[in-house]
Amino acid sequence: MSEQVKDEQQSFLSPFLSDNPPPIIEDPYSVPIEEINTIDGRLFQQDLHWDHFKRLREEDPVHLNELPGIGRYWSITKFEDIMFIDKNHEMFSSAHGIGIGPRVDAEPDPKDLGLTMFIAMDPPKHDLQRATVSSVVAPPSLAKMESTIRERSAEVLDSLPRGETFNWVELVSIELTTQMLATLFDFPFEDRRKLTRWSDVATAAPGTGVVESQDQRRAELLECLAYFTELWNERSAQKVPGSDLISMLAHGKDTKDMQPFEFLGNLILLIVGGNDTTRNSMSAGVLALNQNPAEYDKLRNDHSLITNMVSEIIRWQTPLPYMRRTSNVDIEIRGKQIKKGDQLLMWYVSGNRDEDAIDRPDEFLIDRKDARHHLSFGFGIHRCMGNRLAEMQLRIVWEEIMKRFSKVEVVGEPVRLRSSFVRGITELPVRVHEL
Repeated sequence: MSEQVKDEQQSFLSPFLSDNPPPIIEDPYSVPIEEINTIDGRLFQQDLHWDHFKRLREEDPVHLNELPGIGRYWSITKFEDIMFIDKNHEMFSSAHGIGIGPRVDAEPDPKDLGLTMFIAMDPPKHDLQRATVSSVVAPPSLAKMESTIRERSAEVLDSLPRGETFNWVELVSIELTTQMLATLFDFPFEDRRKLTRWSDVATAAPGTGVVESQDQRRAELLECLAYFTELWNERSAQKVPGSDLISMLAHGKDTKDMQPFEFLGNLILLIVGGNDTTRNSMSAGVLALNQNPAEYDKLRNDHSLITNMVSEIIRWQTPLPYMRRTSNVDIEIRGKQIKKGDQLLMWYVSGNRDEDAIDRPDEFLIDRKDARHHLSFGFGIHRCMGNRLAEMQLRIVWEEIMKRFSKVEVVGEPVRLRSSFVRGITELPVRVHEL
């Protein structure tokens, strides 16, 4: 493989990550529609992506782009089309990856770890591996966790500084979700912030501020593998398996013989899945209520709206903006000819603002009817395994917030992650006001 092709594959988003990226398109209506490319993480970092998707939904809902190293890929932006693709795993495969990446026929990058995970598998292997760990978030397990989640939420909220500004993301959102992850893995509690770091590294592209190079990313993920391998060896030696995720994988008949990078891939899936959705929704809810004070008044007047509000927060934020599928067939969608091997990006963040599927989608309404009618958890066989746990965590933290504070006041601009795969908030300066 030529050095040029290697370079293209290692940095296939380089037009947007280089030291001299092209100017960001602030007004998508000012350029030919062919120039719109929503994979640019700067759009999400600057919260400019909304009008880009609005124009695509209106004029080109199945939108073609092309980049060196990955070839053609389609942005699917309407709710109905996204559901169709997500539910038809026979036609649209996950096995080539869930994030935009090199062409299916490309030679592998020698620096790529070659991770595999069950979300990036098709049946039957996907079903077997998912079933091995799914009991950890089954209703009986959730019921047992509720008191622990409430106790920890109370401790964290009671420890917050009064009368001064602090970063809600750091002291609340990260801390609570990382504690939950440590519980699910039975991970050494004193090292729990390693889980947060590995989650950030796993979803970051080099040059976005999280990691500086592919070599650094690889080194940190190998550190994750080494740490978890020690835990795996300890748990697999136990005659009576524990109820944590590592024990389930180590003793499961369909997972106990996983190769190291398959183990790492599934670890990353479970870490990111248990972290990003909840962490960023926990921050987004505070921001959304401050941006919509009438909704905050509704909440103060009626705490029974919390459960419904949680679903609205998850729709509003859409923590994972897209998932990729690869077409197994030649197919036409809205008059566009999708070729076998083409990548399709299901833009959940766009479908969740589709006027044809959701009433008044650009409004944040905590009493919205059918609030769970959203795309943030996906559909079909890959629907988020931990969706009920995420909803429960968010419900409990808001129940505990409302017991203590008349308002969590945002006192500065949020800082957002430079990524189109994770819609993250890294800083949210707030002050709390007690009842």
